[in-house]
Amino acid sequence: MRAAQNRFAAAITGIGLVTAAGTDTKQTWNEITSATVPSAVRRPPVLQGLPCDFMYTIEDLDTDEHLGADIRLMDRFAQLAVIAAREAVADAGLDPETWDGTRVAVVIGSAHGGLNFYDEQQTVLTERGARRVSPKVAPLSVPNNATSSVCKDLGARGPSLAVSTACASGTDAIGTALGWLRAGRCDIAVAGGAESLTSRLVFASTCQMKALSTRVDDPATACRPFDVDRDGFVVGEGAGLLVLEHPDHAHARGATPRARLAGYGSSNDAFSCVAPDESGTGIETALRAALTDADLSARDVGHVNTHGTSTVMNDLVESAALHRVLGEAPLLTSTKAMTGHALGAAGGIEAALTALTLEAQLIPPTANLTRQDPGVPLEVVAKAARRAHLECAATSSLGFGGHNAVLLLTRT
Repeated sequence: MRAAQNRFAAAITGIGLVTAAGTDTKQTWNEITSATVPSAVRRPPVLQGLPCDFMYTIEDLDTDEHLGADIRLMDRFAQLAVIAAREAVADAGLDPETWDGTRVAVVIGSAHGGLNFYDEQQTVLTERGARRVSPKVAPLSVPNNATSSVCKDLGARGPSLAVSTACASGTDAIGTALGWLRAGRCDIAVAGGAESLTSRLVFASTCQMKALSTRVDDPATACRPFDVDRDGFVVGEGAGLLVLEHPDHAHARGATPRARLAGYGSSNDAFSCVAPDESGTGIETALRAALTDADLSARDVGHVNTHGTSTVMNDLVESAALHRVLGEAPLLTSTKAMTGHALGAAGGIEAALTALTLEAQLIPPTANLTRQDPGVPLEVVAKAARRAHLECAATSSLGFGGHNAVLLLTRT
């Protein structure tokens, strides 16, 4: 059992976001809290003809300008991770030129890694032959391309890890970083998730699973978490990274945390590789573990940024489990209606938004929610952002394979 003195809340000193709602943290937050209809839903040519031919994409982001020649060694998900990491480190007031890189860890989650580049090169192999295949398939297609790219860009030479637990990847990455800080393996950790998926094969398969919305006549309102008329999720791309610090390290350099990461819990349903266990015991177990880890009680949690994918079963199972553990008080939201479901990046993005919620004392609305499903037992914030006095908030993630992960954040 971990010694009590090591169970501290890590300081969140920096936030970096690149999402369909905005190309940096400020723009993303302003859009998320605006309660407007999402404007970033596009129909990429690669998805043409599929039952779900739309997704949330990041517009107005010149990755070449940000990354220069280094872009050649990064799949797009890694590019987004590096851009978000740079913003998070700058936001924390840290300088990679002067820090001790051996004490800086990087943990980034991704569900699919560089599958886009892999798909492209498979087409090259089929149509043009083996001699035309890029020698970069292995380093660019693996899920650690984001982690290794961020390490190289920042000069972070401490422990590093790529986490892949499907749509819980970003949350598990942040939880892993918290454990490393407590164990003394690092003083600073850059952690979160990154994803950019346009694989026609994966989209076609997910359509066959009936997991994606087929609201092709109105794709901007297709993602509608907790709404009675929801019919599936909409994929998004993005990256969300936090700078976490040992509280003594942050204090010694005079840094002011934006929020604190107090606890982490994870579990597995051991039920299905695709469907959640309808009993909800898995997410309940993860939430109770996070509360224990943070030494907090259920009544401390006033808000949950949910996984809230807009799939019929997920929204019901998750909200019921939250209600059983936390009671009537917490106000829920899902920010996926503005960002899309960024898969392995979702947990990193939503942890960052939860930290901003605590800092601003403002709960973002769930866009596109017009009629809350009566089967959802807790109030979901909709139509407009809501002021609230919050000392503690949670964010939850559920992933294919039965993965569940929960983070608990507190005010500074």
